[in-house]
Amino acid sequence: MGLMLFMGTIMSTMLLYSPIMLDLDVQGKDPDLMKKIGAATALEVRATGIPYTFAPCIAVCRDPRWGRCYESYSEDHKIVQEMTQIIPGLQGDIPPGSRKGVPYVGGKTKVAACAKHFVGDGGTVKGIDENNTVINLQGLLGIHMPAYYDAIIKGVSTVMVSYSSWNGRKMHANHDLITGYLKGTLRFKGFVISDWEGIDRITSPPDANYSYSVQAAINAGIDMVMVPYHHVEFIDDLATLVKKNVIPMSRIDDAVRRILHVKFTMGLFENPLADLSLVDQLGNQAHRDLAREAVRKSLVLLKNGKSDDKPLLPLEKKASKILVAGSHANNLGFQCGGWTILWQGLSGNDITYGTTILSAIKTAVDPKTEVVYSENPDAKFVSSNGFSYAIVVVGEFPYAEIAGDSSDLTISDPGPSVITNVCGSIKCVVVVISGRPLVLEPYISQMDALVAAWLPGTEGQGVTDVLFGDYGFAGKLSRTWFKTVDQLPMNVGDPHYDPLFPFGFGLETKATMSRLSSAGVVRKVISSCIVVFVICINLFFTGI
Repeated sequence: MGLMLFMGTIMSTMLLYSPIMLDLDVQGKDPDLMKKIGAATALEVRATGIPYTFAPCIAVCRDPRWGRCYESYSEDHKIVQEMTQIIPGLQGDIPPGSRKGVPYVGGKTKVAACAKHFVGDGGTVKGIDENNTVINLQGLLGIHMPAYYDAIIKGVSTVMVSYSSWNGRKMHANHDLITGYLKGTLRFKGFVISDWEGIDRITSPPDANYSYSVQAAINAGIDMVMVPYHHVEFIDDLATLVKKNVIPMSRIDDAVRRILHVKFTMGLFENPLADLSLVDQLGNQAHRDLAREAVRKSLVLLKNGKSDDKPLLPLEKKASKILVAGSHANNLGFQCGGWTILWQGLSGNDITYGTTILSAIKTAVDPKTEVVYSENPDAKFVSSNGFSYAIVVVGEFPYAEIAGDSSDLTISDPGPSVITNVCGSIKCVVVVISGRPLVLEPYISQMDALVAAWLPGTEGQGVTDVLFGDYGFAGKLSRTWFKTVDQLPMNVGDPHYDPLFPFGFGLETKATMSRLSSAGVVRKVISSCIVVFVICINLFFTGI
């Protein structure tokens, strides 16, 4: 009976492997905001009828060449630990006095969370996805493990195992770390799930000895297995291995006990179907406002003016004519990145509802300001049209997982030529849309201002909120911005640390008078006296 219950969880899991998430690449040290994002995400996921999300990714990305780096909050495990505050947002706050390691899901508006990918996935050699993390035990426990402790303390329901290896040993077959450390030392009581076809990759080439892979994974401590295609083979091999006592029945009983515990905690047996009353939570305005807040707080201002006494930002809203250029200025798919509708993301503006940066600019400026958009203008066009300034939006095209591995980390073409043509002719601010730091040194001297906007998702107005001074820039880098890829890997604290912009860097600006006035804080007095109320906002953010 226990074996049947265990196998019965396999196919149901496949419904859960979809990119149901807000862009969690929030480059800010704001645990409370992360908790709010988690709560909004939980409502929208539940509204679809799915009670489980494969988030958060608590990898510590130590090399931006890794194609999953944007799924990580930081190169610093302390920031990643703080960002686990998204877990009580997704699942609810654990009741006072709860035992350590016990999973918790607080009702029909919450979802089971999944801490991933256990462990060391962000530290692979040269940032190659699914590769080998070469580090001693002290380094593994000191850099890559701490966030799992925080996740377990917060009652995370599930943990997903990494495709990667640790010192040559596949994590999906690592009994010492899965059963010994995660379940033993950390006393995790939820269930451990494989990654997509994760057990196939135990052998090289994958699926070379599937029966051995099943044996190694289950005996290592994996409780639930994602088998997208060959489930009949998996069930047959597992049953045979149990009958031969190669996999002890006690291991199956442990897996079933853990899975049922989480399912009971989720309320699946009492409420197995979607709650249709939550349908109005999908994409509602409150959640979009929250996403917009996350965007503006996550932006990092890297340069503002070619000299300190002549800043370009905030931009003038009442300029007569401005230029917007670049491949990413009017492309919602590029703003959202990978894991959007399709695995590798999409290009275009019809994939979902949202606001492109170009649309947001047109809304933000004065109605009399002429906004001209040219994706790839030549220098003559730029210099001969009397533009007051330009906003150039360039970056990376969408990618996910191994398809995003990059050895050069360059801005996608024609981005570099757009920067040269525009910024070489008129005042410009360059907004970089990317999942990680990119090579900037050849172009940065041409720019008047530079903003790291990461992957802002659907809410382009979060970008213009700070470009035009409705809110001030406050974000700080939670990743080191390198000069050249030859320096990589390079992380804060390294003896050879020589970045273009260091970890924790970020210029700040203040909200302009126009925003304060529109909020009713500044009033003009007929006697020509203007009373100004100064608002002090003390928030500390570290941009990812």
